[in-house]
Amino acid sequence: MTPKERFLAALSRKDLDRPAVGCVTQSVTVDQMDAVGIHWPEAHTDAKMMATLGAAGAKVFGFENARIPFCLTVEAEAFGAVVDLGKVDRTPMVKKHPYESDADPVYDPDFINKGRVKTVIEATKLLKKQVGDELAIVVGTTGPVTIAGHLVGTETLLLMMITEPETVHKFVKVATQMEKAYLKALVAAGADVIAMSDPSASTDMMSGEMFDEFAKPYIKEVWEGAKGAKKILHICGDTTVLLDHMIDTGADGLSIEEKVDPVKAVELVGGRAALVGNMGVVRPLLQGTPAECREHAIKIRDAGFNVVAPGCGLAARVPKANIEAMVKAIKG
Repeated sequence: MTPKERFLAALSRKDLDRPAVGCVTQSVTVDQMDAVGIHWPEAHTDAKMMATLGAAGAKVFGFENARIPFCLTVEAEAFGAVVDLGKVDRTPMVKKHPYESDADPVYDPDFINKGRVKTVIEATKLLKKQVGDELAIVVGTTGPVTIAGHLVGTETLLLMMITEPETVHKFVKVATQMEKAYLKALVAAGADVIAMSDPSASTDMMSGEMFDEFAKPYIKEVWEGAKGAKKILHICGDTTVLLDHMIDTGADGLSIEEKVDPVKAVELVGGRAALVGNMGVVRPLLQGTPAECREHAIKIRDAGFNVVAPGCGLAARVPKANIEAMVKAIKG
């Protein structure tokens, strides 16, 4: 099998001799940048750089997928948020929210032809031409609740879930409208997999009931734009109690952190969706040893995960040897 065939088969929950191995969250490290001579922050705004860097995970570490972009601020910027593009070892951050809660949010329908949205779409097209036969092309996007938080401030949004729920719906609805159009453009450009991260919908922020009100129906609607691609939903934190809710969104795969016991996750999901993760990105990947990374990867493999991968976005300073140990533990 090619890496692409294995990766997509794993997300389809097909019986394989081993899981796929890769990264569906932020996947780039400084070692990866150094290996190809392309670095942040320049790669955030240049399609050729972005495509080369996104494919380098396979070249440098042995990942079975390419992955772009490298942050969760692309959509917020398209709405008018002020974004700090960071530096070589720090991802972009929203520095100023574009709306007050009493405003009516809007977006430019031509947003797919502008700014970093256009950059990501063009980088997807380049990846399709360059590695599309060999690697699964995973494009990361931002979930509607998290986008809404970027528009007014996450703390403000969470407070309004209690005090002004209709205002929250107003912002999540417009985020959903934009995200659905964005996903449609990405799939048309060649994305094999959409990996949507919605960290503000985690149990650190809301209950399962709140997830069902403010997140689930909108994620379902967003997925309508992803027809023709596999759909992975990533939510941070301990998502044990959210797994059923995440499956109900219609996701093909669930990307989860190490806070969820892998054996328990496989038991609870029961083959209804592919499981992706759940290597600890702080420990062992950032702060541990190659031996610890190998041990953790084998535990996840033996639990029955379909894709062994970091459980959240990689820190840029994760040592190369630790990622290599994860990959080698799965590939042999």
